[in-house]
Order: sequence, then structure tokens, then C-alpha cells
Amino acid sequence: MTIETASALGAEDPGASAVRVVGVPASHPYVRRVTEAAGVELLPDPPVPGAAEGVWWPPVALDPAWIRANAARADVLHVHFGTESFPAGHLTACVDAAREAGWPVVFTVHDLTHPQLTDQQPYRAQLDELVPRADAIVTLTPGAAAEVRERWGREAIVLPHPAILGEGETPPVVALSEDLRVGMHLKDLRPGTDGPTSARALVAAVARLRASGRSVVAEIRMHRTVRDEAARDEVRAAVAGHPFVVLVEQGRLPDAALNTALAGLDVCVLPYRFGSHSGWLELCWDLGVPIAVPATGHFGDQHDDDSTAAFEPGDADSLATALTTLLSRHEAVARPGSLARAELVDERRRLRRAQDARTASAHADLYRRLRSERAS
Repeated sequence: MTIETASALGAEDPGASAVRVVGVPASHPYVRRVTEAAGVELLPDPPVPGAAEGVWWPPVALDPAWIRANAARADVLHVHFGTESFPAGHLTACVDAAREAGWPVVFTVHDLTHPQLTDQQPYRAQLDELVPRADAIVTLTPGAAAEVRERWGREAIVLPHPAILGEGETPPVVALSEDLRVGMHLKDLRPGTDGPTSARALVAAVARLRASGRSVVAEIRMHRTVRDEAARDEVRAAVAGHPFVVLVEQGRLPDAALNTALAGLDVCVLPYRFGSHSGWLELCWDLGVPIAVPATGHFGDQHDDDSTAAFEPGDADSLATALTTLLSRHEAVARPGSLARAELVDERRRLRRAQDARTASAHADLYRRLRSERAS
């Protein structure tokens, strides 16, 4: 993974005044993490009329009138999430307003295919508005940068995803299980998740591993309230009658409970049919959990170590191969609840600490350079 250095980004004098950044959205954990650098002031999200406290969508700051009214309060506009809330042409108007205000525009391409949307055409049109017009493009993986280059002829700065497990969070303690536990979380069955096909593939893959002599069980989790009730019923049917599969239907877990659930897995399977990058994958990596990733998007590009193995979405044979690969690598050395797993989490936390500091510094350098160029 590539992190641009300060010199490569053309940083200006570190003693210069703080760069005031409108991050869209400022309250998102990712955005907070990448702006935790000296000399960066992240402006808070403007409150959303009629919304509960803490709700940032649709982002009020991503509005031409708001940008013009707050021109003197900031130096840079950095767009991350929430663009799908707006109609065609709105983002072009926002970029134009930012330019009038003297703000350079940065766009981080998290999603080249949007996991929350069934119809991708409006989102593709938004990318066509933002990517060519932004002053700088950031993305998370070399593969995504190559796709940006191919589609728009723009060079993206590659800055990896920061840690999900917080610096002050204590890694969960879990019991060592005799069975090898493979988990998959379908959450609320959003469009990018194929719950029924993924569940059937996991059941079949685990059956193959058990037939080969491995004592493997599957744990599938799903929210009680889902977007597609017919798909939920198919998931239930897919696991019914299989004694080595448990289906857990639950509310949205608090962070600590989610960390504990994931930490008890030997492998986590991502159930995505499309998408680009995954914060869930990053949390698993923080917790030392190997990840089976679908061979789509750029999930396999997020970490260049042996923590992932790819499979074709919905294909039981390739999933069984990926699970066998990951279990063979890790079951003897870093099982859940083992000292080796705890040591792996500690080592990854140290790596993250250094990497995240470099990533935040690179963002700060980019903001300073763009501000300096805009002022000259």
C-alpha cells in the first residue's frame, strides 16, 4: 500500500496556520481518523434540520448556498460520503461554489460501486461529476487507483484505511473453541449483500470442509430488521436443518459486543456481491481474524499479507478453497482465544499506529499544498 510522503505531496512550512477543513461528513469515524494531525482543524457537521443529534445525512455542508455562506470559515472541502443524497448536477454546483469561495476540493473515492444502491447509474453520474473536477483524488488501494486512472485519466493518491479498533479499546477476550468457527454477517441485507446466495454457499462450503475431516461450524448473523424480508426468509431456509450452522438474528450490536463476536471467529466471510472497499474487513484485520473476500471490487487489495483469500461470490467450491487456505495458514498459530492471536492483535495495533500517523500526516500535507496553490 502506498502512502505519499510529505515531500512527495509538496508540504509547506509546518509552522503555517492550521488548515480548516470541511469534511463531508466530519462525524464519520474514518474522516476523524484521517484528519488527526497537527495543523488540521476539522469543522463540525452542520446540524441536519429535523434530524436527531449525531445524524449527518443528507450532509448540509454539501450545498452551494451553505458553502457560499461559510466561505470565510474554511480552506478546503473534502468529500467522502453522502453524495447519493443529491440529484444530478448538485455536486457540480458544489464544486463551483467551493472554487468561488477559494476552497480546493478533495474527493476520496471510497466506492466505485455503491454498496447501498441497486441502481448504480445515478452514482456513476456523480462520480463523473466529482472525479474530473476535484483538485485532488484520494483512494484506499492501488487497484482502485488503477480503476480511477482507467476510467477518468486521474492519478489518485493511495492512502490506506485507518484502524477501526480504537486506540483506547481493549481487544476482547474469548474462549478457545474446539470447533473451527467460520462466521458471516449479513447485517440488514443491503443491496450490495446477497444474503441467500452467500448463506447457501457458506453452508455448502462448510459441509465440504467437514467431509474432508475438519471440525468446522458456521455462524451466520443477520439483523432482525432487514431491507428485504423475502431474502431474509431465504436465508432462514438455507440454514434450516443443518446442525453445523447457527443463524443469529439480532439488533445492531454495540461496538464492544461486535468486537467480541468477530474475535471468536477462525475466519470471517464477506458476503458482498459488489462493492469496492470494506471497513468490516479492516475491523477483522485489527482483531487478527482471517478474511475470505469476494473476488470483486478491491477488497483483496486492502492488505498485502496472508490475512485474506479470495473466492467467487456465491460459489461454494471456491469459498471452500479459500476457507481451507486460511484455516491451513492460521489454525495452528493464531486461533481465537490463543496467546498467539492476542500477540497478533498487539502487533497489528503497533503497525496501525504508525501507518495511521503517516496517513493523517499525508492528508495534512495535501491540504496545505492545495491551500498554498490556491492562494498563489
